[in-house]
Amino acid sequence: MKILNKKIASHKSSADWIRRQAADPYVARAHRDGYRARAAYKLIEMDEKFHFLKNGQVVVDLGAAPGSWSQYIARTYPKTRIFAMDLLEITPINGVEFYQGDFTTDDALNWLLEKLNLGDGAAGTADVVVSDMAPNTVGHKKTDHIRQMVLLEYAFDFACRALKPGGTFVAKSFTGGTTNDLLKQIKEKFTAVHHIKPPASRRDSVEMFIVATGFRE
Repeated sequence: MKILNKKIASHKSSADWIRRQAADPYVARAHRDGYRARAAYKLIEMDEKFHFLKNGQVVVDLGAAPGSWSQYIARTYPKTRIFAMDLLEITPINGVEFYQGDFTTDDALNWLLEKLNLGDGAAGTADVVVSDMAPNTVGHKKTDHIRQMVLLEYAFDFACRALKPGGTFVAKSFTGGTTNDLLKQIKEKFTAVHHIKPPASRRDSVEMFIVATGFRE
């Protein structure tokens, strides 16, 4: 692919990204299948492997923008109730209730708790919590990793409050030292925990995903 815009072509990272997108079969597949982003196939591949999504569930999608995970769930499981959240706005999706805001703030958390009818002491009502949240990276591996672990811990704490017994938690993590400590905590709350890299995740990416099934209170 030849880059015609000279300003973009002169910026190495932009040019590399454009070339990689053009050569990426998942990008072409997302365009063909009508998904908003290639990231849809990460969830699709994990769902096909572990079968944690079913029709009629209640699902929370954290870090939803641009909406490809919610889009897949709503399209494939149309009877499912989906509550999605992100700092960035997304184009509306039929069957998805969306909140634009910071998941780590009280306002955002209260919106989710209200939607899930999770008052003080209430039992969990969600079947699945998925999180593709990631921090704005700064290029320093240790700093980026710590930021990701903070988001993962927030998502895990929420999942423990929101999930029904037997529920599933799926979340992005990064490779790095503190992941093992958090994995130990997750294993105490779920009957099966897998730390995987789906085929749709780029080889040069440090992202991994945790798939934890069989939530136990």
